[in-house]
Amino acid sequence: MASDKPTGTHLAFHHDGKLLTLKTELLSIRPFAAVEEQNRAIFKDAGDDDYVVVTKETIFHPQGGGQPSDEGTISATTSEEGQAPVSIDIRAARMDVVNDGLVLHLGRFKDPSTAGKLQPGDVVEQAIDAEKRLLYSRLHTAGHVLGSAVRHLLEKEIEGFDELKASHFPDSAACEFRGLIEGKWKQPIQDRVDEYLRRAMPVEIDFWTEDDFRREGLERLIPDRSLLPPGETKFRVVRIVGAEVYPCGGTHVDTTDLCGATTVKKIGRSKGISRVSYTVA
Repeated sequence: MASDKPTGTHLAFHHDGKLLTLKTELLSIRPFAAVEEQNRAIFKDAGDDDYVVVTKETIFHPQGGGQPSDEGTISATTSEEGQAPVSIDIRAARMDVVNDGLVLHLGRFKDPSTAGKLQPGDVVEQAIDAEKRLLYSRLHTAGHVLGSAVRHLLEKEIEGFDELKASHFPDSAACEFRGLIEGKWKQPIQDRVDEYLRRAMPVEIDFWTEDDFRREGLERLIPDRSLLPPGETKFRVVRIVGAEVYPCGGTHVDTTDLCGATTVKKIGRSKGISRVSYTVA
């Protein structure tokens, strides 16, 4: 159940993060057992009742960049008289590791007897869980607020300082930094985070070339061009106005106050790396 090999999934959420529903074309649908071994390995809890769906565009943020996968549904836009539309509960989305640029949506048919009724070329409607999307967006923006606060406070205080990776998962949200951040900095970091939230700083999405990074004096942030999504020629960036800019493919709230109360929980240190964990209320 597949059409001609698609060239890549258009990431609609990159351009409009407020889209909660989207009508798009179904490009392929396969039973989980028919999926390439490498792609089966990225879905840890999948089984024989699952299907993997590829669409022309998607509003589902695939797990990556520290942000969890969106969840929701993919449903037929038409139905037989007297019957509910054919629908798949999507519980995970990941980037295809075999075919560059495709987003794989994993889920199960609400009614298993309808499994053969979706075909490539059909128009389907995606809908994401709005409550989870908002939580993930709040956590992601809060992570950048925290990163900005730590950089502004400590960049010149700690030898070899740099921002490293981050997790924006609800149960393990944290930002990592090169250099040892002592416990005495916990309260100043919290105070700076609180200040950024109170100021309701705008969070802007933009698309930059390498020259844009250089013009802003941010050569250190230029990503590898292999990270560009299919069809894109510019890098997506998130600017917290008055603080920092980050190359970022995630979803965000519009202003920093919408993160909600953000608490710096703990500063851990190991092998020259400091991990600052946080939560949002």
